Amino acid sequence: MKIKINQQLTSLKARQAEDLDHLVIAMAPVKGTRAWPTFPHAAVVKERWRRAGKSTDSTAPLVTELPNRRGTRLSFAVIDNKINSFDLLALARKLIAPHLESDPAALTVQLVGHDAPAAGRISEALTAAAAAGVGEMPSFKRKPDKPKRLRQITFHGVEELPDVKRTLAEAEGNNLARRLTGLPPNMLTPGQYRTQVEALAKEHGWRMQFHGIDALKRKKAGAFLAVAQGSEERDAGIVHLRYRPKGKKTSARRAPLALVGKGICFDTGGTNLKPAKHMFGMHEDMEGSAVALGTLLALTRMQVDFPVDCWLALAQNHIGPKAYKQNDVVTAGNGTSIEIVHTDAEGRMVLADTLALACKEKPSLIVDYATLTGTCVYALGTTYSGAFTNRGEFIQEIMAAGARSGERVWPFPTDEDFDHGLHSTVADVKQCAVEGEADHILAARFLDRFVDNRIPWIHIDLSAGSHKGGLAHIPTDITGFGVRFTVNLLLDGALFPEGG
Repeated sequence: MKIKINQQLTSLKARQAEDLDHLVIAMAPVKGTRAWPTFPHAAVVKERWRRAGKSTDSTAPLVTELPNRRGTRLSFAVIDNKINSFDLLALARKLIAPHLESDPAALTVQLVGHDAPAAGRISEALTAAAAAGVGEMPSFKRKPDKPKRLRQITFHGVEELPDVKRTLAEAEGNNLARRLTGLPPNMLTPGQYRTQVEALAKEHGWRMQFHGIDALKRKKAGAFLAVAQGSEERDAGIVHLRYRPKGKKTSARRAPLALVGKGICFDTGGTNLKPAKHMFGMHEDMEGSAVALGTLLALTRMQVDFPVDCWLALAQNHIGPKAYKQNDVVTAGNGTSIEIVHTDAEGRMVLADTLALACKEKPSLIVDYATLTGTCVYALGTTYSGAFTNRGEFIQEIMAAGARSGERVWPFPTDEDFDHGLHSTVADVKQCAVEGEADHILAARFLDRFVDNRIPWIHIDLSAGSHKGGLAHIPTDITGFGVRFTVNLLLDGALFPEGG
């Protein structure tokens, strides 16, 4: 995906508009009876806006054709400077979508009446929406959709564009996460996934190490292996990728950031077999790993000056004579014994050993992603994701990063007294509780046992990983939630000083 962004300080001239096939105009609100500012065909747009019953505080765009020789397709909206990031991204998608339907190669945007900070925010949101809109999703139809042609966006009336490189890097990472998550389960087994990761590692200069079944046995990673043993294919394992900044020795010596992702390529529920309604779509249970990988790609494209490790826990939760079962007791690589309660709580099992491995590298911060629990969806729906941390002082910054990025998160408590729900009479800990109440919190408390308490840790339960009709600027049900949030968390706040 390559989109060139052009910046024009001057406003679009009427004669220039005559030569355009596609135009987006975003105007600041006009107070009271003040006249609208001047822009091409302003009088026509104002009249059509009025006839559509819209007011200057309306957030729904007007889509129309201008009365010129080319019949320029116009999408127009009034955007308040104080609009929050989520709503701005959602509106940006509505402004961009009508143009992508006719697959243009170029798009022109005119901003009218906005101050410099607002113009920068709006142009960034439109860029993000356009880049998400041209992202290719898997298609195996006889006549698949052709790749989108959009390669250039020209902005008029913007004094200073935001970091376009960053926006496009975030979009590329998100598009990768969505594409991988959308692949059918017979085309993204753990082995096939690893092949794709190997190609990405070669392309982007990442060092790659794979801890397969035999290696994990030597490491006594019994939690991960319990899940993997139900599959006839011995292709499960943990991928470790390393990004190191080039030519920046001081930064390279810093403790790395660690990104960890749950990569269950298909989840039958195991011995506790899922019913058909809940098993459909379980090829998406690897989205956490795809988000971790997409975040690594975004940071690599941005050439950040700090080291990043990425850990992908790749397995399938199959049913069969060797599958793990309720009341089994297994021991994780850090020596913690686990009583199995529900075989459909497999994500926390593979993450347990992966987090423990990541901790051995002594990272400066761990962020993990997982489509982990149904209770997080019940608690939040699918427009927010859940956030958990072993550092209470991080909570406000985590929420702020969600608000700034438009990928919203909501924190949950992780107090130690929740551990009574994980008490086992035969092992160090139960995998989960039979009742399933507050399972998203219990899952976080379970995972906390495998994180060195000296290492800051953030766990994102991806309840917003799939949302019908898309979310914010993302047009597909699969959202790839987490890439944009994480980049914002690392680079725009005070939580991770190495990213500043």
